[in-house]
Amino acid sequence: QVQLVESGGGSVRAGGSLRLSCVGSGYAYSQYCMAWFRQAPGKEREGVARIDTFSRTTIGDSVNGRVTISRDNAKNTLYLQMNSLKPDDTAMYYCAADDRCWQSFAPVFWKYFGQGTQVTVSP
Repeated sequence: QVQLVESGGGSVRAGGSLRLSCVGSGYAYSQYCMAWFRQAPGKEREGVARIDTFSRTTIGDSVNGRVTISRDNAKNTLYLQMNSLKPDDTAMYYCAADDRCWQSFAPVFWKYFGQGTQVTVSP
């Protein structure tokens, strides 16, 4: 079955950087669009960045200019490089996969989600 496993979260001070990873298994990884979402307590799940099967990327407005999404199909791995982190970036970060590639950040258009990795940014 499809499995997505995130790693790389942690606690950093504002201005710091983190690199998140997500390893996918159980599906044809290169044929799936991938994305990162985040969800803070009491808030809706928000799209952070997505990448299609041609490695074309879309970055969410709230993190634009501070994050880079990339994929390594040989390793079935998705990455999110986050720089200049702010306390508002504190959230659980999830990777997602879908073969329909609807080009949307609406969670309903993404079939599979991982369990998440926590990112905490202190002032």
